[in-house]
Amino acid sequence: MKIGIIADDLTGANATGVRLSQQGFSAATMMHIEQEIDFNDVDTVCINTDTRYEKDEVIKERIKNAMANFQKWETEIFCKRIDSTIRGNIGLEIDTVLEEVGENSVAILVASFPDSGRISSGGYLLVNSIPVHQTDVAKDPQRPITESYIPAVIQKQSKNKVAHVGLDKVLSGSDMLKEALNEKINEGIRIIVVDAITDEDIETIADAMVKIKNVPIVPADPGPLTVAYAKSYFEQLVEKSKIIVTVGSVTNLTGLQLNYLQEKTKSKPVYVNAEKVATLHRDTWNEEVNRAVNEALKRIDDHEVLIITTFKPGSTILNLQEKAEEENTTKDVLAKQISNALANITKNVIERTTYQIQGCFMSGGDITSSLCISIKAHGIKLEDEVLPLAAYGKLIGGLYPNLSIVTKGGMVGDKRSIYECVKYIKSKRTEVNS
Repeated sequence: MKIGIIADDLTGANATGVRLSQQGFSAATMMHIEQEIDFNDVDTVCINTDTRYEKDEVIKERIKNAMANFQKWETEIFCKRIDSTIRGNIGLEIDTVLEEVGENSVAILVASFPDSGRISSGGYLLVNSIPVHQTDVAKDPQRPITESYIPAVIQKQSKNKVAHVGLDKVLSGSDMLKEALNEKINEGIRIIVVDAITDEDIETIADAMVKIKNVPIVPADPGPLTVAYAKSYFEQLVEKSKIIVTVGSVTNLTGLQLNYLQEKTKSKPVYVNAEKVATLHRDTWNEEVNRAVNEALKRIDDHEVLIITTFKPGSTILNLQEKAEEENTTKDVLAKQISNALANITKNVIERTTYQIQGCFMSGGDITSSLCISIKAHGIKLEDEVLPLAAYGKLIGGLYPNLSIVTKGGMVGDKRSIYECVKYIKSKRTEVNS
């Protein structure tokens, strides 16, 4: 997940970035708008456009350049950091961001920053209980704030329709708030000002925002909403994410490991008929692979961990030697057919599921190799040892770069080993992956 934040000054950029870093996101601030984003291991970039007191044409040019940089970086969430006392040309800056995000995009503006004494109620911004236009910002020599009603301030600066959603909707919960926001969106409103007096209110707003699926949402705020929205967005991805466990080994140890995994995760495996895929008869092979794929795509709805395996308790172990003699080939060739089948099933599930795949566990080098070939991965960037002879890494290149993967031999570990590997993949949820 990549987060791009446009701020009109450096301190604001840093303040928002550091709050995100405190929540487990890795953040950096860029000093040059047109500089290519090439930071390693950073998922949040703040760009300071230094536009708070600039002319309109300068504001547009700098923000467009920053947005082009973000889009090249393949940013998923665009955020507009605004001043906590609503100084600057906020309306124009939001307009420009929305123009670059897309014609149906909408900004949710929450001016509140409770930790700094900024709250909004009835559409009015209060600073330590004082209307903002009665504070020192009213004396700003370049852009004095002359009123405290946020929608009016923004509307004067924006060509888009601005509307207000009150605290009563926020306090009704995220579902009711989502409906209120959707009503405004359906009316053609593109900047929606929402009240908040506590951090809990801001979290409610963020939860409502991630529930809106039909339009791109841009948070506009001094920082707290951006952080809450990023967290909610990521948590939503995590909730939807799945882990695939692909096992071709038929050892007793493998059976114990799969049984323990099922007990812990409440997962029901997709069993692949080894006899039907250990064959050179293409029609039979394809039929079983397609059947398993279809079953897996249904099964994944109900299970966080999808198990795909040829190991079925109580079944007779396939005699590869006899099967090879029947088909006038070798055991190695048929074993490869099994590996290819399991890899093909895994690949098809990754391609066709609507869920994000958090990572894959692969038992056996042949299956791992077949999967890498099928998804055109160049290799595996090795990062850690989960258990002795169980390695964690991320795929390099191909169709799914950076996909987490754990590989382990079939004769390695004890009954807990596969489960421990799956838990390890889950732990990587604390890292925000693109």
